[in-house]
Amino acid sequence: MVFGIGAKKKKNKHKDVPKELEAFWMPFTPQRDYKKNRLRTLVSAEGMYYKTDDGRTMLDGCSGFGCTNFGHNHPKITEAIQRQAAQLDFAPNFQFSSPVAFEAADRLCKAMPEHINHVFFSNSGSEAVDTALKIALAYWRARGKSEKTRMIGRLRSYHGVNFGGISVGGISYMRKNYASSLIPGCDHLPHTHNLDHQAFSKGQPKWGAHLADELENMIYLHSAENIACVIVEPVAGSTGTLVPPVGYLERLREICTKHDILLIFDEVITAWARLGYATAAEKFNVMPDIITSAKGITNATVPLGATFVSDKIYDAFMQGPENNIEFLHGYTYSGHPLSCAAALATQELIDEDGMYQKAQAIAPVWEDALHTLKDAPYVVDVRACGLMGGVQIDLGDRPDDQKSRAAEVFNKMFFEQDITMRYTVDVLGLYPSVIVNEDEIGTIVDRLRKVLNEVD
Repeated sequence: MVFGIGAKKKKNKHKDVPKELEAFWMPFTPQRDYKKNRLRTLVSAEGMYYKTDDGRTMLDGCSGFGCTNFGHNHPKITEAIQRQAAQLDFAPNFQFSSPVAFEAADRLCKAMPEHINHVFFSNSGSEAVDTALKIALAYWRARGKSEKTRMIGRLRSYHGVNFGGISVGGISYMRKNYASSLIPGCDHLPHTHNLDHQAFSKGQPKWGAHLADELENMIYLHSAENIACVIVEPVAGSTGTLVPPVGYLERLREICTKHDILLIFDEVITAWARLGYATAAEKFNVMPDIITSAKGITNATVPLGATFVSDKIYDAFMQGPENNIEFLHGYTYSGHPLSCAAALATQELIDEDGMYQKAQAIAPVWEDALHTLKDAPYVVDVRACGLMGGVQIDLGDRPDDQKSRAAEVFNKMFFEQDITMRYTVDVLGLYPSVIVNEDEIGTIVDRLRKVLNEVD
C-alpha cells in the first residue's frame, strides 16, 4: 500500500456519507446517521452560547458536556493557556517536573476536604477512576492486606469507559459487549431511585437511606477482609441525576469505616461548583478516602483528570527505600503544563468571581423552574441537585434509543428551539453553567415545555 504524495485515493464505502466526514470515528454517536445529515455542528462558543455552522446561536443547556461550569471561552483561562504554551508547551513528569504541575496540585488540594492533601493527575474522568481503583488495591497491598481486592460499585452508576470503570459501573449497555473481559470480583449495590417513593422530590429524597444497608449484606457474603473499596457517584449523573436519599451517603461512610473499607466518591461531574461547592463531599458533609475529578477542573478547556487521596493513603505508599518508585502508574500527559495552567486559572476565576456563591444562589431558581414541568406531557419525575437536572419522561411504545420520544425531544430542542441538552434512555439531562441567569433558565424550561407539548 502506498501512502503520502501520489497515493491512490481511497474509496468512500458509504456512498451517502460525505467523504470528508468518514475518517473521524465519533464517540457515542451513530456514525452513518450523523454523517449523512451532518447534524449539530458547533463552530464557536462564548459564555452561555454556541454558534453553529449554519449561523444559529444556541443556548447551551448542558454546559458542553456538564464540564464548562463557568461558561465558554473565559478570557482568564484562555490567556493562561496561551502564556503557558509560549513558555513551556510540554514537560514529562516521569522523574522530571515543571513548576506549574506542583503549583496546580497544591492549589487544587487546598480546595479539597482537610484530610485530602495529595493528587495524582491523569487526562480524563475515566483515567481518574481507574487510577483510584489501582490506588485502592495497591494501598491494601502496601498495608500488608493484599487479599482485599474486591471492589463494589452501584447499579445505574457511570464511572467512565475504561475497563476498571465499566467493571464497577452499573449501566448494562456500557458492559454488555465486554462481559467476559471485565475485572472479576466486582459487585454492585442497588441504585437509589424509586418512582413510587421519590417522584418529584425536591432536594434529597426522604426515602431510601436504608438501601445503603445492602453493603452490610455484601460484607457478610464476601467478608470485609476481602473488600478493597466502595465507589459511588454522590449524585449519579449519566443515568439521570439520581440525588442521594437523606442519610444514604452517611450510612455508606459509617459502614466503610466500621469494616475498614475505602470509600471513593466519583466526582467527575459533581465537583467544581456543579453543586455549589468544590466537592459533593463538602455539600453533603460526608468525607470519602478518595475523590476523582475532571470536567470542570479546567472548565473543559484542556483535558485533565485528578485523583485526590487522603493523607493515610499517600503515607502508606511512602515506605521502604526512598529511591523506589512507590506507585508504578502514570500517563505521558499526567500533569501536562497546559492543563495545569488551565486548572490554576479556573481556581482563580472561582475565587475572584465567587463562583461557589453564585452557584448556591442560582440553584434553587433552577430547581423550582424545572419542577414547573411536573404537569407537562409525559413527565413522570423531575430531579435536581445544584446545577444538575433530570426530567424523566414516559417513552410509551417508542423505546428504541435513536427513535425514542427522548431522542425526538433532544432533536427538536436543538433544531427548532436552539437549546443544547442531553438524554439517556428516558431522562432528559440539563446541566447549565454557573453563570446561567434567571431569564436563560426560563427560556430553557419554557422551550422544553413547548417541545413536550408537540411530541407524540
